[in-house]
Amino acid sequence: MTGTTSTSPWEELVTSALLGTDRRTPPAGLVPAGKEAPVALLDAAALHTVRRRAGLRPAPAPTAGERPAAAPHDPRPALPDAARRRLAQLLADRGSSGSGGRRGAAPDLTELLPQWLAAANEHGYQAPPSLLPALLDAARARTDLRPQALAFAGPRGLWLARLNAEWKFALRGGSGGSALPSPDDADAVRQLWEEGLFAERVALLASVRARDPQAALSLLGTSWPTERAEDRLMFLDLLRTELSGADEPFLEQALSDRSRNVRATAAELLSALPQSALAARMAARAASCVALDRSGDAGALITIEAPHECDVGMQRDGVVANAPSGRGERSWWLGQLVESAPLSTWPARLGGRTPQEIVTLPVSDDWADELHAAWCRAAVRQGDAEWSRALLGAPGTPPSSGPGTTSLAERSKLLATLPSEERAGWVAKFIAAHGLSEAFQLLGVCAVPWAEPLGRAVVDALDIARDAGSYPWSFSGVMGLAERCLSPAEASRLEVLTATPAEQEDASPGAGGYWSEAFQRLVSTLRLRATMHAELER
Repeated sequence: MTGTTSTSPWEELVTSALLGTDRRTPPAGLVPAGKEAPVALLDAAALHTVRRRAGLRPAPAPTAGERPAAAPHDPRPALPDAARRRLAQLLADRGSSGSGGRRGAAPDLTELLPQWLAAANEHGYQAPPSLLPALLDAARARTDLRPQALAFAGPRGLWLARLNAEWKFALRGGSGGSALPSPDDADAVRQLWEEGLFAERVALLASVRARDPQAALSLLGTSWPTERAEDRLMFLDLLRTELSGADEPFLEQALSDRSRNVRATAAELLSALPQSALAARMAARAASCVALDRSGDAGALITIEAPHECDVGMQRDGVVANAPSGRGERSWWLGQLVESAPLSTWPARLGGRTPQEIVTLPVSDDWADELHAAWCRAAVRQGDAEWSRALLGAPGTPPSSGPGTTSLAERSKLLATLPSEERAGWVAKFIAAHGLSEAFQLLGVCAVPWAEPLGRAVVDALDIARDAGSYPWSFSGVMGLAERCLSPAEASRLEVLTATPAEQEDASPGAGGYWSEAFQRLVSTLRLRATMHAELER
């Protein structure tokens, strides 16, 4: 089976320029007639350069009444020249990755673009107008870039996105190209809320919520009964920001919503408020299922009596009645009750013990994994650092024998509830005790750049892996994280690892050279990151 590959006019011109017009004549439709080929090629390249920068497909000229409005003013300061050139380099290189071949020692510029955008936004710079098309193309291709890219593109980027159907994604995730009114301008806020596009209303509610949570709740209440179910769900999800007991009456009403997804989200938000009436109802239900048995010779034992039915009240409070395939109904209901109950329920219910003491208690009839997993979800939902520490256990304890959870996914979520410095210290000790093979997921929740103890632990573990004589492929994920997350100050300490070590008898053939190359790339990436940040400083 054969097919044809379409080539853009720009690519045709580039090919002719690279091969030379004597070897590859530009297509007749792309170059002006009556000129020598080299001159015609340059004229055509100039024309297509303007078209590419304009970000609009060539089309018949509109009449005066159809012309787009002028681009809005962007008050942010312009980028320093060096930073503008760096952005152009990063955007030009974004399509060169992913070939599947050997990476070599050069930095991967594609992976540096998100960091560059985040740093530029922190400085409050505006995007260069000539780079807006390439920036929007990059954001279209990579969803992970969109929040930072659209923030950097600013009002001009949204204005430009209206003129190209391929960039419509930009209008769905922001204010739709409109400048949001000040949350203090009640009349303008009400007008946009009543008349704006959905994306504008989402952005408006988020803006008001961040400034005045109660004003946002009142605004939402004015139109709640008439909103579509999918829109109610999106608006309700915005209440996670600044969630407080003042939101409880509204959320209680949402428990009777006609949409199951809206009811479930309202129940989840209420269970994150330990003082709410729903949390109290869930605590009573969960406590009736979990008890302490002191009658045994071996000491206290947690006993479980899972629910025998999922009644109407449970379902109204967000308990999903139908268990997933392969899951028992009673364990499914029990997990939902425990994860929605305030964690303060358990010390009083289980003999006044601390969370650390509770998670070490034996549990009857193989219910321990179900109970501990539900406590993990509760600790994450309620942001309870004390329970998270108890469920994580000591970082040096083997995961399979820890007191709380053995799941790395659950551990990473628990770590996210801890202060960033404590989180980095815990992961550093975990790596020192267990190496890097199980640390990738845990590293992903640590603040960037990594704190010094964590960075040192990662580098030491990579050094140990290199000395073991294996290939670096199995550590490519951690090495990629290190390129993005290590402090640039670590570059000088890593320089010694860039040399090719002497080949050991039991080492894999050529492994030392591959490790040397990987460390060279790491060092050059860290130094480039330092340079990028310096270029953004005025």
